[in-house]
Amino acid sequence: MWFAVLAGAAGCYALKYVGSVIPSHILEQRTVKKIVLLLPISLLSALVAVQTFADSQNLVLDARVPALAAATVALRFRSPFILVVLIAAVTAGTLRYFGLAV
Repeated sequence: MWFAVLAGAAGCYALKYVGSVIPSHILEQRTVKKIVLLLPISLLSALVAVQTFADSQNLVLDARVPALAAATVALRFRSPFILVVLIAAVTAGTLRYFGLAV
């Protein structure tokens, strides 16, 4: 366990060091800027997909799927973030309460 923690810390340090020594003309390239701007969006989308549709190593369709759909609709109407979270929670809770989803 400690080996994994130390290896992770060393990897983070090495990544930070490599990022600081990259020449600025490479970082100013248009392609690099586009990738850097889109990377967090793709990572968060992947996280949402895994947390919504996966349970361990199984594909599941439970109350999280309609909750995500309700949150997506709320986001489409530009609702405040706290309202989006509440809509998703109420949707999942209601479906589970009435036994319509696990």
